[in-house]
Amino acid sequence: MYSLVEENYLKALFMLADENGHTSVNDLSNHLEISMPTVNSMVKRLQNKDLVFYEKYKPLKLTELGQKEAALIIRKHRLTEMFLVDKMGFGWEEVHDIAEQIEHIHSPAFFSKMDEILGHPTLDPHGSPIPDKEGNIEWKSYDQLSDCQVGESIQLVAVVNGSKEFLEFLNSRELTLNQVIEIKAIEAFDKSMVVSYENHPSETLSATVCERLLVEKN
Repeated sequence: MYSLVEENYLKALFMLADENGHTSVNDLSNHLEISMPTVNSMVKRLQNKDLVFYEKYKPLKLTELGQKEAALIIRKHRLTEMFLVDKMGFGWEEVHDIAEQIEHIHSPAFFSKMDEILGHPTLDPHGSPIPDKEGNIEWKSYDQLSDCQVGESIQLVAVVNGSKEFLEFLNSRELTLNQVIEIKAIEAFDKSMVVSYENHPSETLSATVCERLLVEKN
């Protein structure tokens, strides 16, 4: 069993890792908004528990055990988000902070029952994969909307960097997962897109928005 602070570090190391599994101490410090000395102290504690590979002046990397434990925390978070949306009627923009609290409950039976009630979902309300009971994650390769071309018909399947403000913006445009989007035009100057979808015959989305929408081509 790990402390709340240790779990937050594990989750941050997992989410910030590059394609080689590496995270810099500086990035971890900035993400958690905690001083470098404090981060170094905690990382050494995690190293002593065989959760992190740590060498001075080198990037951090989760051990196999650390990766599993981090994934299981993320599993609890994403299951909770799904339960709040699917069974309790919360909006997808409302659930992150609640799940941040519930993910630290140490009760496998509680989350197993939640998983059972939900019908064993593989994705959370934002389209992110839910790790299984062993901490395995089935990653899927999606395109960014910003990489698509005029005339293509695509389906919105996930969002990245889904802050509350961003999700509220999508709500204001009635953009939801599984929606089919037609690309009508792309502005040469700023790469904004003119798109159409259900009840919205013409909507302009900025390049920043398009980069944060993940899609599958029909």
